[in-house]
Amino acid sequence: MTLIKSISGIRGTIGGSVGENLTPEDIVKFASAYGQWLKSRNDVTATLKVVIGRDARISGQMLNYLVVGTLQGLGINVIDIGLSTTPTVEIAVPMEGAHGGIILTASHNPKEWNALKLLNEKGEFISAEDGANLLSIAESGSAKYQTVGKLGTYIQNDTYFEKHIKHVLGLELVNKEAITKKNFKVVIDCVNSTGGIVLPMLLKELGVTEVVELYCEPNGHFPHNPEPLPENLTEISAAVKKHNADLGIVVDPDVDRLALVSEDGEMFGEEYTLVAVADYVLKHTKGSTVSNLSSTRALRDVTESYGCDYFASSVGEVNVVDKMKEVGAIIGGEGNGGVIYPASHYGRDALVGIALFLSHLATFNGKTKKACSELRSTYNSYFISKNKIELTPEINVDLVLTKIHEKYKKQPVNTIDGVKIEFDKEWVHLRKSNTEPIIRIYSESESETTANRLAMKIIEDIKEIIKS
Repeated sequence: MTLIKSISGIRGTIGGSVGENLTPEDIVKFASAYGQWLKSRNDVTATLKVVIGRDARISGQMLNYLVVGTLQGLGINVIDIGLSTTPTVEIAVPMEGAHGGIILTASHNPKEWNALKLLNEKGEFISAEDGANLLSIAESGSAKYQTVGKLGTYIQNDTYFEKHIKHVLGLELVNKEAITKKNFKVVIDCVNSTGGIVLPMLLKELGVTEVVELYCEPNGHFPHNPEPLPENLTEISAAVKKHNADLGIVVDPDVDRLALVSEDGEMFGEEYTLVAVADYVLKHTKGSTVSNLSSTRALRDVTESYGCDYFASSVGEVNVVDKMKEVGAIIGGEGNGGVIYPASHYGRDALVGIALFLSHLATFNGKTKKACSELRSTYNSYFISKNKIELTPEINVDLVLTKIHEKYKKQPVNTIDGVKIEFDKEWVHLRKSNTEPIIRIYSESESETTANRLAMKIIEDIKEIIKS
């Protein structure tokens, strides 16, 4: 089954059977549920307004027609900002005074996929409670549509890339003057999605005049797997060295994840995007930081080096944001290259990440042509090993996790999201899948060998528990 209904939205592969894939009928069903959910939380006499935007996926225009028409049928006014990014839609919602927003994107998933990501009136992802309520509405099939005189209006607004960039340049810690003085040469890979429109615009406004563009045509034909992982970035790695560039910048199709390539063609490390940006922010503004339990310990190291507090949240952007608000964090995010900077907004934003990282790099006391690798070398290096163990359906996964907890009860253990066990500067995090009988096992150590060994030890423990 390739239709996934979750509290954050609906995603799946295009075509196929209703209820099993992302079909037009499923799209209308969930767009309608979203509209009804908005009505349930607002004054019944209010005229509702929703911002909609999409990445450059081939199926994006089809989803756009279906979602726009459905919302209008419910009497909701639509502001369509067209080809966009997830963070651009997020900032557009409060700027427009809208009641919500929908981003048509499957993020890092291949071109066969698409999705509806759902926002509240703050331009933030809806909560778990609201998501559960929305799913219930969708299954009830109780939609009531408006008569012809009460249909929603439709407006196109193509100004939000410019507004987003202006917003980024207005952030206090973005140092355009320092970036301009460095005359950086940058290679970008935008995987033929909307980053190919906005990144060249942003870099030009930041004072980066020499940009080598890879895959910047927003046609939805992804030239490689769009998830910004090292194995998918061999071409930009070679291009950075070929063009003698200062760094490479990679974004996913909806531009909320940011990966970097050092001047020597080596990956800066997606986990270290947030670490570097947090380092820069903490140099100027002391405060706490947050990442999820499966993210690198390096953020904690950097945070504590400034005498500040680090906090961990459950996995998921909504959970990170909730924790950031709870502790008043000044910077946070996820180890997948997702930077959340509250001075801007509570959402992962690669544009903000790029501006802050370049400001950091421009003011770092390294040699111009080696600054990126030198900056990376200032952070403690850790390796994360990602594994999983598949279980038979009759096995009680929760019981297995409980017994693992009991086995390692003398170690520091966090159980807010599965079981995370800490061993000095090493850790292992176990989480069960919500859709399959699988336990995902992430482990981190200062060496790849030790991280893998730690994961294998936990897997053996699980096997022993199952046998007993």
